[in-house]
Amino acid sequence: MENETTVTVETPFGTIRGLQRGPTQVFKGIRFATAERFCPPQPVTGWAGEYDATAYRSQCPQSIGMMEQALGTGPLPMDEDCLHLNVFTPGCGPATRPVLVWIHGGGFTSGTGAMPWYDGSALCALGDVVVVTLNYRLGALGYAGPGNFGTHDQVAALRWVNQQIAAFGGDPGNVTIFGESAGGSAVVSLLAVPAATGLFQRGFAMSPSIKQLRSRDRAEAALADYLLAAKASSLAELAQADVGRILDAQAALLREGGAGFTGFSPCTDGDLIPDPMLEAAAANPTPLVLGTTRDEMALFTAFDPTLGRLDDGELNGIFDRRFGEGADAARALYATARPGHTLRQIVSAMQTDEMFRVPAQRLAEQRVTAGSPTWMYWFTWATPAFGGVLGSCHAVDIPFAFHNLDRKGVPEFTGTSAQRTAVADAYSGAVLAFARTGDPGWQRYDTVSRPTRRFDLATETIEDPEHVLRELWMAS
Repeated sequence: MENETTVTVETPFGTIRGLQRGPTQVFKGIRFATAERFCPPQPVTGWAGEYDATAYRSQCPQSIGMMEQALGTGPLPMDEDCLHLNVFTPGCGPATRPVLVWIHGGGFTSGTGAMPWYDGSALCALGDVVVVTLNYRLGALGYAGPGNFGTHDQVAALRWVNQQIAAFGGDPGNVTIFGESAGGSAVVSLLAVPAATGLFQRGFAMSPSIKQLRSRDRAEAALADYLLAAKASSLAELAQADVGRILDAQAALLREGGAGFTGFSPCTDGDLIPDPMLEAAAANPTPLVLGTTRDEMALFTAFDPTLGRLDDGELNGIFDRRFGEGADAARALYATARPGHTLRQIVSAMQTDEMFRVPAQRLAEQRVTAGSPTWMYWFTWATPAFGGVLGSCHAVDIPFAFHNLDRKGVPEFTGTSAQRTAVADAYSGAVLAFARTGDPGWQRYDTVSRPTRRFDLATETIEDPEHVLRELWMAS
């Protein structure tokens, strides 16, 4: 590890002490707001003395899963006092560098902005940008019912950036929000938040879990299910409960699969998010890049023993349930589009399109129709890790976006081939170009040629990739 020395910066809210780490200055665990349970955040506008920002602070209480352990979050303490952010900058003082604000994924139930994969140092060095990573409340603490407290937290963090980032060498008028999975959906949801207008100028949504975004009716129904699991009559009853009770009831819903997928996530609440999210996100003229990996669902299906025993009859049943009378034709299209795929991989490809790729394409189409500038990409580089069974799976692109190929857990997930560097150069280069200029480096999406940037060992722009599958879904 590079030698670290301390450095201070004077901000409008007070003095902050951070770290000089090689060419990058790092300020960790800056509290941007406080919040009572099930209440909106209150901004922090100052402190007594010098604020110590030399170590990461607490993550939101959560159940740490296998992925979070691999990403290095296990040792971090958990506390409801978790509204902290981290700043990576080439240098504080007068400057107007582009600002990239990362919103972490984790299904809106896990994760933290302090994961090693999200370290912004490499992007600072490559692009002369300022990177901010943030925490927000998760699960029932952030998204029980229609409260949208986690999204309120994201807006509070963006307000902090607007007020403070100039002291760290960033331009508050040139902010790009980006995120992956739930973080990508958070980017989409923020396009529907009037209170966030002017707090960011661009969005970059990686593998957004768009189907997690909820109506108010779904949020109310999920709240009823949650209260039943918690054996409580109202959220007010849980306001003073032990956090273990909160998490146990949350875990019970998450075990139910579909119920858990939309159990805790942003919703149209009539207040912070007044209008249907996807309609509002489509109409928002803020420039947006969005895309997916080729094999998103392989992260969840590759080691599923039930899919490993799949036979033709069971595969036909899966397609029947999704496509009805068109099931045979749909299966034939997938077999043609993905030659050599096993039955497990055919199911994974279909589910990838259903859960990630097609919702992103539909949003892109809606934005094009509304005249909102939009770009699409497709990340197809396949990891050789675990014998290659993961392909280009969900989350594999994160270290490439940050150009963090040697961070904790990355080589185990991506292998160590030197070929990775070219992919990272192209992918992080697109993120940086978009933050600097508002143009990621390829043509805007349209509904005629559908230009899509493919990131792989050879990065290129292609037209309407796997169009037969897109047409299948658009007709279903």
